[in-house]
Amino acid sequence: MISRVSLHIRKHLYAAGVCALTVLGTVLIAPVSHAEVPVPEAQGEQAVGSTITVEGTMDGELTRYYGEGDLGNGGQDEGQPPIFELADGATLENVIIGAPAADGIHCEGSCTLRNVWWEDVGEDAATFDADNASARMTVEGGGAQLAEDKVFQANGAGTMTISGFRVEDFGKLYRSCGNCSDQTDRHVVIENVTATAPGLSLAGINTNYGDTAEFSDITVVGDSEMEICGWYEGNEDSGEPEKVGSGPSDSCRYDSSDITFE
Repeated sequence: MISRVSLHIRKHLYAAGVCALTVLGTVLIAPVSHAEVPVPEAQGEQAVGSTITVEGTMDGELTRYYGEGDLGNGGQDEGQPPIFELADGATLENVIIGAPAADGIHCEGSCTLRNVWWEDVGEDAATFDADNASARMTVEGGGAQLAEDKVFQANGAGTMTISGFRVEDFGKLYRSCGNCSDQTDRHVVIENVTATAPGLSLAGINTNYGDTAEFSDITVVGDSEMEICGWYEGNEDSGEPEKVGSGPSDSCRYDSSDITFE
């Protein structure tokens, strides 16, 4: 398995986009090796200097959006603004988020992300921040790569469903916040997902708050020991949550027939 240090180095080389090779005095430009989630070809580009608010449905028509100015840091600092903020009930579809990606997408209530792609995940790809336990964040299709930490973060209440998704070179595909100041039970359904190594875990949940994670039709490529579901003891005091176990359980719902290793 490739170390996280080497992944960190590779991520920043990818952000630069090219490497220089000198051969017989001639400088050649060659692409740096990187993850290969099948991101569609962008049909246009748009720099984003301040967060775009989405109400209703926005079809990006496969435009690549990337941060500049306050959204152009490209680091892992907490508390960055997102490229997109989705109001309750909003849908964002056919969008490519390039680098720098800031904090990706924030969903303030129920939302749908359909055919959304992240070329180089920033702080997180998307964060679910709903207040209502009946809220639903639905991720349909799309994919993400080069996520130094989390892809999807759940800070609020409700259920996230991730289906038909591709992820490669990542820390965790999903994490229920381990140390938010207002904790609650959170739930995730992960189905028809292909996860390609290197990757640490498909989900991390807080068993002491009643979180659940359900898995079906999962394909893991390149790492027969990739963690499917980790158990954590969450807290409300900003301390680092303690990991207390992993594997199938009443909280992490799957069996061997739900996971295929290739």
